[in-house]
Amino acid sequence: MKTIQAHEVETQYSDLNVIDVREADEVAEGKIPGAIHIPLGVLEYRMNELNKKEAYVTVCRSGGRSSQAARFLENQGYDVTNMEGGMMNYDGKTE
Repeated sequence: MKTIQAHEVETQYSDLNVIDVREADEVAEGKIPGAIHIPLGVLEYRMNELNKKEAYVTVCRSGGRSSQAARFLENQGYDVTNMEGGMMNYDGKTE
């Protein structure tokens, strides 16, 4: 599984397709601008909203759920990179 550091996402988020797999109450506290919110529990039902020709970065609170999401999507043929440490390590802009 490919990984990316939070500080890299902080400077590049406008060029990335970010998928936030946290629950709605967590996302309400702030998410990376432009991130798509798809909770991990419904990812298999909503992955058809994603384009296999594009690359994605998965994000959660600490990196555990997003790594599960990245592995799952990789197995389905998507190009996915997991943000290590999740939002706990992210100091950039949020919306």
